[in-house]
Amino acid sequence: MNLVYADEQGNLYDHPDWTALGRSGDMVVELMEDELIPLPEGATMVGLPFTRPIGIDPEGNMRPLPGNVQAVGALLPQGFTRLCIPSYMKTDKTQVLPLFGYSAVVWKDGGFYVAAQQSDDPERWNPDNCDRQEVKVGVERLLAKYPENRLYKHLSHCALGYECLTSSNTFLNRWEGAVPVSYSCNAGCFGCISEQPDDSGFPAPQTRMNFKPTVDEVVEIMMEHLKTPESIISFGQGCEGEPSTQAKIIVEAMRIVRSRTDMGYININTNAGLTDHMRAIVDAGLNLMRVSTISALDAHYNAYYKPRAYTLANVEKSLRYATDKGVYTSINYLIFPGVTDREEEIEAMIGFVKRTGLKLIQMRNLNIDPESYLALIPKAQGEIYGMKQMLEIFADELPDVVIGSYTHVPPAPVR
Repeated sequence: MNLVYADEQGNLYDHPDWTALGRSGDMVVELMEDELIPLPEGATMVGLPFTRPIGIDPEGNMRPLPGNVQAVGALLPQGFTRLCIPSYMKTDKTQVLPLFGYSAVVWKDGGFYVAAQQSDDPERWNPDNCDRQEVKVGVERLLAKYPENRLYKHLSHCALGYECLTSSNTFLNRWEGAVPVSYSCNAGCFGCISEQPDDSGFPAPQTRMNFKPTVDEVVEIMMEHLKTPESIISFGQGCEGEPSTQAKIIVEAMRIVRSRTDMGYININTNAGLTDHMRAIVDAGLNLMRVSTISALDAHYNAYYKPRAYTLANVEKSLRYATDKGVYTSINYLIFPGVTDREEEIEAMIGFVKRTGLKLIQMRNLNIDPESYLALIPKAQGEIYGMKQMLEIFADELPDVVIGSYTHVPPAPVR
């Protein structure tokens, strides 16, 4: 398998004499054949700035590729779980990589391959299945229909500027659509994609919403989207803070909507730290709940999320309450090779899943600069199993839990 690299102009090459390697945490590792799959449709190849790729030269030495080159990674679409990150060294250790989920990529058998495993059906979230012209037409239609709705104006920027698939769905009236509500957050996530401190070194790839929507604005979007049995409308997007901080708006909007229609599903993507707020939202008729977490260990969770006035115990209580009330619960599990597959992380997460009774684990590749993340969190305490074996352990230990990549609706009852 040939090492892949890019030149200063961003042109991609494979080196016929150098063997590609991967990385797990801070360890350079050999890539196994059973870890590699063809580059999925909808994936994006990117250069890693201020880096050089590490591979094995023709003499069998592991070293950086010489010359004015940079390492290359693949950004995978939803539905695929990365097993290794690219192997590289930084040429400037003061620089941090943009907040993306880089996956190891190689060239073999005449094509690009990535270290990844399919964890869900990728078709629904394949960017190639989102017609940008149709989105533009949808934006124009709904902005004309609701000219005073600031949420539609905000989401139009997300759909057209960022090409966000969830906001695009809002204008296409299909699948899972977005309804952001909050400009504030009760956590200070290290890798937040919508808001970073000026001195963080991370450029946030998205702009957070900066206004408080009215109940009527929220209701208009919900009613417009919830028109089919399989439709999902979701609070909690990458362009907002924690939605439950606006629980009053959410609860009132949900009650109005459910008094008018029982169509579709209402979902919230949340950190679930505000347990009282989450109970009120559940009691208002919530159908689906996805809780973001990076670990079931307090030290790791706290280092990344920097929670304000809540703990991981609050998160667990919220999940347990929702599950007991019949909500289809899941976690948005932010995963990273060499960390998530640590022995202590696996054991803690299995216990967390069993205690909360959640139904689905959404494996999501963490968007982060690896060096910054590894310096932030606790060091490994036990064995590191590898991502592929970790997925197998979850499947064996949690046979009734779905391992996926994005929000699912509950399975139809057996009759």
